[in-house]
Amino acid sequence: MHLIDIGANLTHDSFRRDFDAVLERARKAGVERMVVTGASREGSRHALELARAHAGVLFATAGVHPHHAGDYGAETDALLRELARDPAVVAVGETGLDYFRDLSPRPAQRAAFEKQLAIAVDLHKPLFLHQRDAHADFLALLKAARDRVPAVVVHCFTDERRALFDYLDLDCHIGITGWVCDERRGLHLRELVREIPSNRLMLETDAPYLLPRDIRPQPADRRNEPMYLAHVCEVVAGLRGEDPEITAANATQASGAFFGIA
Repeated sequence: MHLIDIGANLTHDSFRRDFDAVLERARKAGVERMVVTGASREGSRHALELARAHAGVLFATAGVHPHHAGDYGAETDALLRELARDPAVVAVGETGLDYFRDLSPRPAQRAAFEKQLAIAVDLHKPLFLHQRDAHADFLALLKAARDRVPAVVVHCFTDERRALFDYLDLDCHIGITGWVCDERRGLHLRELVREIPSNRLMLETDAPYLLPRDIRPQPADRRNEPMYLAHVCEVVAGLRGEDPEITAANATQASGAFFGIA
């Protein structure tokens, strides 16, 4: 099985103590390449540093998550533009809207999202997007830019059928995480993964978050890491009625082409 984890928060402090071991465990589990999520100014810088230090294995995104949108200004915009020009940065984001937690004011979220959409348009980079409880506003802003960017993935998709098909209608890719393994809140997603075309489905851990609840044994520290992507792939394959090797091959092909890392 050969896999690409399209979203791993490897800049998180929890990975500092055993970073090399994390990468080695991922490799042994078939996760050959990982995209390190940039979700803040410093996080995007750090993601690029990691990608440069592990060229060909790690790649980076550069963006500001909606939780940090209140801090987005001209200096941040200039930094993201600088980072996104680096070949190791394969997408703009994580950006989007999050009305579930509302950690930044909604007008600030929308403004920061629009600024980052403009970066992707200007630099002709794919978009790595986040949306939670903000579908209508998110869709309206995305539609305005969609035909001017090369590719879009709505990462960690957890929304309903209408949202899924709205994104598919815009030729977006869909990122699926271990949320699909959660019997408490992922049941609807188990039905929807069957509806995602194989050339639009990508897999991710969102490590260290979203540890699959059905992993046995559960790690004592409850930390998710890229090696568990193989488990997510097996669960998704079962739900789609596919051999895991087929699901892995299709997702890897789609991810490699999307990010230009095939």
